[in-house]
Amino acid sequence: MNQRTVFFVSDQTGVTAETLGHSLLTQFDGQEFRQVTVPFIDSVDKARAAVQRINAVGAREGHRPIVFSTLVQDELRHVLREADALFLDFFDAFVGPMELELSMQSSHKQGQAHGMADMASYMQRIEATNFAMAHDDGGAARNYDRADVILLGVSRSGKTPTCLYMALQYGVFAANYPLTEDDLEDGDVPAILRPHRRKLFGLTISPERLQHIRRERRAHGRYASSQQVGFELRAAEGLYRRHSIPFIDTSEKSIEEIAAAILNDTGVERRVR
Repeated sequence: MNQRTVFFVSDQTGVTAETLGHSLLTQFDGQEFRQVTVPFIDSVDKARAAVQRINAVGAREGHRPIVFSTLVQDELRHVLREADALFLDFFDAFVGPMELELSMQSSHKQGQAHGMADMASYMQRIEATNFAMAHDDGGAARNYDRADVILLGVSRSGKTPTCLYMALQYGVFAANYPLTEDDLEDGDVPAILRPHRRKLFGLTISPERLQHIRRERRAHGRYASSQQVGFELRAAEGLYRRHSIPFIDTSEKSIEEIAAAILNDTGVERRVR
């Protein structure tokens, strides 16, 4: 099957076009896509240059490229429509019907979905990210009173990336605490976390997956052995159940899915949308 080139074209970072476009591309199993992001198309000249680039790829590959666009300005969208490509315009698909439903015109302002258009939301995400980094793996700050959620788990179960994602995406103050061998042998919630039991949420993972991840980091020694991995996971899950700490298995879940499940199960509100 021939590879098809997909362009994500945006007047800002391209995150929205990538997110929506990826969701659609995953529905076509077996088709290979070469994905190219073209951000910051905020002038007619840049739009025309993008059209030339898209057309050149189509001529070279012998297939029309696919273009996912989140351009807001009508003038720029009209230029992109001149490309010899399948042009999928997310704003055209959704903004028009919303304007009819709400009986009003949209603002057509650039940069409203991402970036610093809402300074309060931007600063919330920055502050939450700083908090997550300061409280990574039981970091020295340990200001758990301010945490919205505290993730528990053995080493390499997904705590750090999940905390950072929730901070960057939703402005959630997320800390994480690694369950050490001493914690697991003791079988009790670590003393420093006991005043914050209602904020605790556990992560677990399949032994096979954890062993693979640990071998990538440290191939030799007890850390990645099947015996050690099995002990840690059994003890961690036993601790969760014994103390009624909700937990999920991260083995087959993306960071986005893990974060969404945690926020849904805990009721923690997304501070930034």
